[in-house]
Amino acid sequence: MKPIILCLYLVFGFNLSAQDVSQYQKKVYQNPETSYSLPYRILFPENYNASKKYPLILVLHGAGERGADNERQLTHGSTLFLQEINRKNFPSIVVFPQCPENEFWSSAAIDRSTKPVTFVFDYSLPPTASLTNVTGLITKLIKEEGVDASKVYITGLSMGGMGTFEMVYRNPNLFAAAMPICGGGDTGRYDQRILKTSFWIFHGGLDPVVDVKWSREMVDKLKQLNGDVTYSEYPAVQHDSWTNAFAEPKFMSWLFSHQRR
Repeated sequence: MKPIILCLYLVFGFNLSAQDVSQYQKKVYQNPETSYSLPYRILFPENYNASKKYPLILVLHGAGERGADNERQLTHGSTLFLQEINRKNFPSIVVFPQCPENEFWSSAAIDRSTKPVTFVFDYSLPPTASLTNVTGLITKLIKEEGVDASKVYITGLSMGGMGTFEMVYRNPNLFAAAMPICGGGDTGRYDQRILKTSFWIFHGGLDPVVDVKWSREMVDKLKQLNGDVTYSEYPAVQHDSWTNAFAEPKFMSWLFSHQRR
């Protein structure tokens, strides 16, 4: 059994076969202005009809899944979107972009010598190349793949959770709903434009990598701004809170209940 398949089996309780993995087609986004190459995996709805418009779900993986093989980003979360009940009830286009080995979704400064890891968020900095090109990828998919631009959703875990916050901040008119998992962001930069997106935030109460305070602060800031925010904290869970988040019965229905304001 391949390592990625074994990991999926251990995390989600069943084997994701090579055939299932292949349902996520391998593609590459080439930025026409910079020639930047961003590999990604894309899952189309069953009986996909290019003349129709579908919701788009963007999934940003954590730092451990960075690389160039365009498969490691399927380690977490991919089985949620392959479940037949979800494919039937929530037909959508699901995209897992691949962050290169030496890049990050978030522009945060990171000090890995501490536990939990220390982050310094500053959204006044330019976005990372990978995050910039994810925005370009979404624009391309909206134009070319039958995406309903009013129903673009984003989720991510750990580094991807940080990228989720930052993507919403930098693209306030793009996402209808966001579900960051064990991430964080620059609460000092949040203002009224962030309120166009609804949030459901997840974190493990014992997370030794990304301190749970980051999610708590994001929730507090959004509430201060009268934002639409839901928070789920799992008291006995560490950094693998995505296992709980992706198992939430209302994960898909919550996403699909939102439309861009």
